[in-house]
Amino acid sequence: MSVITSPGAPTPAVAAARERSAELEHLVARNPAGYRVLTGDRPTGALHLGHLLGTVANRVRLQNLGVEVFLIVADYQVITDRDDAGDLPATVREVLLDYLAAGVDPARSTVFTHSAVPALNQLLLPFLSLVSVAELERNPTVKAEAEASAAQGRRGTSGLLLTYPVHQAADILFCHGNLVPVGADQLPHLEITRTVARRFNQRYAAARPYFAEPDALVTPSLTVLGDDGVKMSKSRGNALELRASEDQTAAYFKRARTDADRTITYEPERRPEIANLLRIGAHFSGTSPEALADEVGPAGAGRLKALVTEAVVEGLRPLRARRRELASAGPRYVADVLARGNARANEIADRTLDDVRGLMGMRY
Repeated sequence: MSVITSPGAPTPAVAAARERSAELEHLVARNPAGYRVLTGDRPTGALHLGHLLGTVANRVRLQNLGVEVFLIVADYQVITDRDDAGDLPATVREVLLDYLAAGVDPARSTVFTHSAVPALNQLLLPFLSLVSVAELERNPTVKAEAEASAAQGRRGTSGLLLTYPVHQAADILFCHGNLVPVGADQLPHLEITRTVARRFNQRYAAARPYFAEPDALVTPSLTVLGDDGVKMSKSRGNALELRASEDQTAAYFKRARTDADRTITYEPERRPEIANLLRIGAHFSGTSPEALADEVGPAGAGRLKALVTEAVVEGLRPLRARRRELASAGPRYVADVLARGNARANEIADRTLDDVRGLMGMRY
């Protein structure tokens, strides 16, 4: 459910999704209470700058508009492509601290974990009957994840990874989510959800459709590169964690990859590493990448890195202060937030599963 933008001209499907998203933004602004968003992350480590700029800031924006947000910490999905899930309780706590520090309000957004909501996961069974193995195997994101696992020497495609798009359908449909923030690369995942909803309605609720087919909200976001010039990722070890110190932030940007041209220009295709720094700096300083490039000009990459470091440190200062405050309060507060979120998610999931059983003639 992370938002990733891709370079180059969009396909017709992506162009249509972006056009529809622009319409949805106007509709949401007029009637935020009419929308329910489901989004989330795999808890494979504390969140980093790419998460904030790519997804988390947008979730907080939607929450603050008045949209009901369900935020899933997808712990079951950690084991889709790895044998060792690590210290999940500690990782989940770190992710929750990042969410809360970034502005997620548990009074307005429901934060919960996969494993704590049995009825959600039970929906996977009837939903799997609505899609074919061929449809799952040709899902491009599943293909990409499987290839990445093989390249990193991990085990072959697991059944959980293969069925991930249907599990995601259960995530979205259990709470009757009708708006899903996605990147263009995840549109095929959402199409599986729409297919599941449509086929369920056709098979079991033709007279009165039960599930809405959720819309994709493809919103502009930053694709953030790590200090090695490759997309920022926890698994690559090239990420700047939100919880990092100011000194760690300065050291991170000091070693960030640039290029040999001294004069700074904003040319994303030709100079991706420089463009990445310009976009990050512009985001936190409230300007444009082009204007920041003009400001630095012949002063070179060293000056650019200094300006980006200053902007990021200042921009993240309130978030980091809030995170330290929450962490110092001890684990109880975060545990209580998750317990309340899990309870609400269970209440909704139980009701949905009961409805599904009734429509399928399986309520005994």
